[in-house]
Amino acid sequence: MAQELLTTFATDLDEVALVPGEGGVFRITVDGAQIWERKADGGFPEIAVLKQRVRDKVAPDRDLGHADRQADGPSA
Repeated sequence: MAQELLTTFATDLDEVALVPGEGGVFRITVDGAQIWERKADGGFPEIAVLKQRVRDKVAPDRDLGHADRQADGPSA
């Protein structure tokens, strides 16, 4: 997931860091704002959903192309 975020948001993110924790912690924050938390959000995110949440925080006008369509569900 870290590599996907770095690839997608190379010019928008200063850093992606893995920080050890205890008790099954999986939390993603951007500029201090929580984007995803495993317990609160019900598990681990699909990469398309995670990219949308990060995009909404760092580059709200950016089109994620395939990731946007995939997270929205199948087209009719």
